[in-house]
Amino acid sequence: MAAPLNDQSTARSVLENIDLSGKNVVVTGATSGIGLETVRAFAGAGAQVIMAVRNVARGQDLAQGIEGEVLVHELDLSAPESIRSFAAKWDGPLDILVNNAGVMSLPTLQHNKDGWEQQFATNHLGHFALSVLLHGALKKAPGARVVVVASSSQSPIDWDDINFDHRPYEPYEAYAQSKTANVLFAVGAGKRWAADDITVHAVMPGIIRTGIQRHVDPEALKTAQDALEKEMAFKTPEQGAATSVYAAVAPELAGVPTRYLEDCHQAPIVLQAGLRGVTPWALDSDNADRLWAISAAATNVDAR
Repeated sequence: MAAPLNDQSTARSVLENIDLSGKNVVVTGATSGIGLETVRAFAGAGAQVIMAVRNVARGQDLAQGIEGEVLVHELDLSAPESIRSFAAKWDGPLDILVNNAGVMSLPTLQHNKDGWEQQFATNHLGHFALSVLLHGALKKAPGARVVVVASSSQSPIDWDDINFDHRPYEPYEAYAQSKTANVLFAVGAGKRWAADDITVHAVMPGIIRTGIQRHVDPEALKTAQDALEKEMAFKTPEQGAATSVYAAVAPELAGVPTRYLEDCHQAPIVLQAGLRGVTPWALDSDNADRLWAISAAATNVDAR
């Protein structure tokens, strides 16, 4: 890295003097926000980047304006058949997988086709299935990396009622539970796949105004953003993508057990979820194992 990295670093500055020619990269949620900037940065550094997106037409339009080799493949993380189709078509090694897509604060309780709460299904189960199904491709690439885009929103998982069947549905609580699951997946995958030379890290991109907040009430969102700005500077999408890229390429993170990163550094452990840091329950190895078993059964993939 050419200069010290911090909360003002951009994805392109992280990749300064780094050549990713010959590398294959998949980025989910790649048509907007930090996902799109992640694609631009990787492609600009020479990688072949696959935009894994629901809206192929939009992806293709955007890809035409990106310098480098960018392909667009259809992927709907809420649809198990779409995930299996995407993975089945993959051929060859996969160097970097960035699990970036997500939905936030759906106003009403919704379920995927298998009956799982939609935020948990999309943000966690979809990426779990995708990553496990691409595990073989990751094994073929020396020093492969998996990056899981998480959040400082981290509610403990309600193991007895993940789907809000017996408790009132609360949109942000469901989102925060799914983001805890993202971190726990990184912990579980990291320890299972280390022997395959696959490194897995979770990242907090920062506070950014992107399309993921589209389901939040506009007045409530403005009030929250005004309050947040008093405590933390908002990032641009380019800055928000920096930690994802850092987790994917930093030499000092190769082979390192799973870390939760923010502002291109390891985050501190905090006892209460806030704007910064990672909670103990999101890093708990037993919780990670419990979630892994639930997720494998829910997605019906061979996750041994």
